[in-house]
This record gives sequence, structure tokens and C-alpha cells, in this order.
Amino acid sequence: MSITLEQAEKLSEAAKEKARAINVPMNIAIVDEGANLVSFHRMNNAWLGSIDISIKKAKTARFFDMNSGEIGKLSQPGGPLYNIEHSNGGLITFPGGVVLKDADGKIIGAIGVSGGSVDQDHEVASAGADAL
Repeated sequence: MSITLEQAEKLSEAAKEKARAINVPMNIAIVDEGANLVSFHRMNNAWLGSIDISIKKAKTARFFDMNSGEIGKLSQPGGPLYNIEHSNGGLITFPGGVVLKDADGKIIGAIGVSGGSVDQDHEVASAGADAL
């Protein structure tokens, strides 16, 4: 089962609430279990360049079933996944993409957030994921 539009909207609202709390406009993308875009929100004044980044963070997390920052740790020079960011039409290998799981622990999608520092992006994505 994939994330539903209703669930995605709930997650996006939680992420936007967190972004407002830290005063950083964000781009928020949610993909389903097949890494297809289900929901996207660009908050007022969020960076245009972060639209693509947020979507790629969500897809990266879903393609590899781990948060995008974890892929980043593995893709450093000399690491087992070095240069992986050049695959799949371009991946984003820094924090801000978080895997979404249902109550049984099955992966149903991912959320990707971009617009602040990588720590802020991860914080906002995690707030969205926690709403599930």
C-alpha cells in the first residue's frame, strides 16, 4: 500500500507548521512507494532552486529505503556508494529526505524537504514524517 493523498496532505501540513516555527520557507515533496510524486507544496518565498532538490531528496530516500543523509554518508570518496548521486537521473545525498513507514513498518513513500540548511531540511522532513 502506498501513502494516500490524504496522508500526504497531513504530513505536508505538519512539515509546513514546523517550517513556519523555525521561520524558513520550504519546498515539501511527498512520493509514494513507487517514488511517484503525490504531493508538493512550495511555501511563499521558498527558493525556486529547491523545488527540484526536495523532489529528488524524497525519491532518493524511497529508491534506497533510507534517509537521504544516510546515503550521503555512504557516498563519500572511498565509500561503497561513491558517485551514486549521478545515477537515477540525479540523486540528492544530503539530509532532508525521510522514508515513510506505516504502522506495520512497511515503507509507503518518502518526504523530501529543501529550503534551509540541511539540518533544518531534515528537521522539517522529520516533523512531517512524524505526523504519519
